[in-house]
Amino acid sequence: MRRSVSPEEVDTLLPQTQCGLCGHGGCLPYAESLVFEQAAINLCPPGGVETLRELGKLLDINPEPYLDEMQQKSKSSSLAMIREAECIGCTKCIQACPVDAIIGSARQMHTVITAECTGCELCIPPCPVDCIDLLAVAEESKKIKMEKAKLARERFNAREQRLKKEKDRKMLKMAKQSKAEKLDYIKAAIRRAKVKFE
Repeated sequence: MRRSVSPEEVDTLLPQTQCGLCGHGGCLPYAESLVFEQAAINLCPPGGVETLRELGKLLDINPEPYLDEMQQKSKSSSLAMIREAECIGCTKCIQACPVDAIIGSARQMHTVITAECTGCELCIPPCPVDCIDLLAVAEESKKIKMEKAKLARERFNAREQRLKKEKDRKMLKMAKQSKAEKLDYIKAAIRRAKVKFE
């Protein structure tokens, strides 16, 4: 029987790469799935064996049966790097980055803010000129990992809020346009009716 915990408690143990390798849309959705849907504790390659053990301890699940598999699929820390001379400024990597760690503008060179990059690899597939490399980085202390995870969580949440506001603004604009179009249609119909009966 799993121990009853909140998704937020589970989320604090996850590496916050927001990579989706677990099959969920980010770390918090995976945490929610662990709590509410009894998802397996061995779905986080970036977290590796350390996260597997911590999840097992928190949820009161024996991690031993998953250790061999996790050692094989464990993902070491990495950072994305854009070969800037080859970048065409398409902005597809910016749109894909879950923590807004890539800066640049359309038809201009882009670059990765290395201190913010989680190594999620989500920027690589959409790049049409294949100018993004992954660089391995040295393992860091648990304290530094936790600080970086906290910052990544904050950046991810801020991005999600920004995207929601943008979507809401677009929907409101579309609703206003629709209203305006309806009013224009009604006014035009009234004008046609007046002309017809004159």
